[in-house]
Amino acid sequence: MNIVIAGSGDMGYHLAERLSYENKNITLIDLDKDALDYAAAHLDVMTVVGDATSFEVLKSANVSSASMFMAVTTSEKTNIVAAILAKQLGAKRVIARVRTHDYLDPEHDRYFKNIGIDNIISPTMLCSGEISKMMRNSTFSDVFEFEGGKLNVVGVTLDQYSSLVDRKIADTRNNPIFEDVKIIAIVRGQMTIIPRGNTVVRNQDHVFFISNKKAVTSIIDLLEQKKVSIKNVMIIGGDDMAYTTSKTLEEEYRVTLIHRDKERCKWLSERLNNTLVIHGDYKNIELLIEEGLEEMDAFISLTDSSETNIITSLSAKNHGVYKTIAHVDTREYIHISHSIGVDSLINKKLVAANQITRYLRKGQVEAVSEIYGVDAEIIQYVVNKNNRVTKNPLKNLHFPDTAIVAGVIRGNDEVFIPDGEFTLQLHDKAIVLALPSAKPALEKLFH
Repeated sequence: MNIVIAGSGDMGYHLAERLSYENKNITLIDLDKDALDYAAAHLDVMTVVGDATSFEVLKSANVSSASMFMAVTTSEKTNIVAAILAKQLGAKRVIARVRTHDYLDPEHDRYFKNIGIDNIISPTMLCSGEISKMMRNSTFSDVFEFEGGKLNVVGVTLDQYSSLVDRKIADTRNNPIFEDVKIIAIVRGQMTIIPRGNTVVRNQDHVFFISNKKAVTSIIDLLEQKKVSIKNVMIIGGDDMAYTTSKTLEEEYRVTLIHRDKERCKWLSERLNNTLVIHGDYKNIELLIEEGLEEMDAFISLTDSSETNIITSLSAKNHGVYKTIAHVDTREYIHISHSIGVDSLINKKLVAANQITRYLRKGQVEAVSEIYGVDAEIIQYVVNKNNRVTKNPLKNLHFPDTAIVAGVIRGNDEVFIPDGEFTLQLHDKAIVLALPSAKPALEKLFH
């Protein structure tokens, strides 16, 4: 599969890195030769120096044979023009990164399709949606919803008081809660474990559960953790993500937004209806306390500095804030996300990549979610053929040891947390958690 990516910045590089591991033929286009040289030195990619809106440059990148063209530069206009031209030159699917909120209105989809753009994405809008989910499920550090929440994957770090600590997975199966709940992954330090019956859960393990919609509260009961209702939210930062997040949350929560640029604060206050916008230095913890930090239920740090976001979130935690969320761009922080001390991290590159890569999988993949700090993905496959997948129980499919069928959605209403005796049926939607080594075998099973 040939893939062309316009833009070798943070997002383009991350997409190229993620896809190059899967034996895709990747070509990167950028005006910045140094950025391309860095990518070529670290990734198995081809590079083309030039403007992605140039016919000559697009032809040099062999766009005509591309299965997918992704325009993810920092310029919205460049992305739209490049995507239109790439489609005209023969690219099968084209995706453009945008910032204008109006473009994302579902009613406007047909206009973009009419000019040849198959999909548009906004990383900031996607992140705002993820943050909103985290607020609704504030007990958990990670929340992934499938089919509108029919199945949910949630993550939480266990402490020494958890009833699960020092117990084997097999010993939990007598608990009736586990009829609708399943432990599907454990992150221990830098290691991701696909649990089996003899796996022992340890203190400080970051555990991922899957459950049906009703059983999410059962996980909270199982962990014996108090569920806190979020009402008051403080956000720091004033860029587009802070704006879109405030806009998303202000109808449901009491939102206070603090930013250090006076003119930007005026701009924000004119466009936000129910958000209190305050001009001030968000690095000054005394100021945050004066503005009500200790009365807040949630603190969301969305500045342009990963370090500032982490430090202020930790300070908020120390002042009694229940839920903290920090946006990070630095790769190293993502890898240690479950031990860093902030409740939840969010990253634009990963959120956007999760949205884009769903179009690249074989086997009727409907969704792909990469997990922060975890060397695994959650993939939603559709069973589209009657073959050995539908003729044998899961235990007889020689399923990779580094993958697990976490849940199954059947039709409009039926949801299953399967065991080894479960047999898939035609049109089932299987939620699979997989480490990278399992992907080739899974594509063969579900293709």
